Amino acid sequence: MQKFKSLFVFLLISSLIGAQSPSKKILAIFAHPDDEQSVAPILVKYAEEGVEVTLVIATDGRLGVNEYNDNKAGDGLAAIRRKEMACAAETLGVTLIHLDYHDQLKAAEGFDGHIPHVQKLILDLNKIVSEFQPDAIITWGPDGATTHMDHRLVGASVTQVFVSQTWDKPMDLYYFGIPSDFLEDERAKKLRGQSRNFLTTQIPFTTAHFDQAYRALLCHESQYPAEVVVNIKKERSKMGTTLFLRKFQAPKEIQNSLF
Repeated sequence: MQKFKSLFVFLLISSLIGAQSPSKKILAIFAHPDDEQSVAPILVKYAEEGVEVTLVIATDGRLGVNEYNDNKAGDGLAAIRRKEMACAAETLGVTLIHLDYHDQLKAAEGFDGHIPHVQKLILDLNKIVSEFQPDAIITWGPDGATTHMDHRLVGASVTQVFVSQTWDKPMDLYYFGIPSDFLEDERAKKLRGQSRNFLTTQIPFTTAHFDQAYRALLCHESQYPAEVVVNIKKERSKMGTTLFLRKFQAPKEIQNSLF
């Protein structure tokens, strides 16, 4: 009898601990299938630690033609890249939400095509954040890592969602960053580098996390043949096993002057 009573107490305490310590949640929100590679090692790391990691990809990749294949832009390529993205998410061990916005967010269609498209994107992202209630959001900063228009606009859209209201659940917003001192070209430093003074969230990861991230990149065959992935991995390894993020810092008080 005492044995069963002890077991009951153990299960009750375990249940209470579980109720008091829910799993943390991360939303990683990026533009294209394969953009997740920028932060993939830490997605693997946190998923491995039991964090609920959800990856949101906004566009369908329909314009991702390149010298590595003879695919044509359009619905067929979008279908290929959707399958590739599902493969990559499974390899990373994360949950995938793949939206169906067009590459370049219909910018070529002018005001009447582009503006409704991106307004709907913001509303869809707001709904995802509201339903998921993450502890942390990771996205592109104003540099977009490569200054790509889709990167910058998706990052700005996520930021608008974040600042549009005071959320009931506290959450933090982080931007992926590349330290300027990693970039040799002075033009690149100005276009997409950040001073380490701003990149104060520095997440270490292991070589195992790194290797798994690049196994996931192999899924994106239409964009990166295996030999190209080898070169990308080798180049990225020069940055070491730390991922740099810039935390969005909200003001703490009201001020009445710029000075």
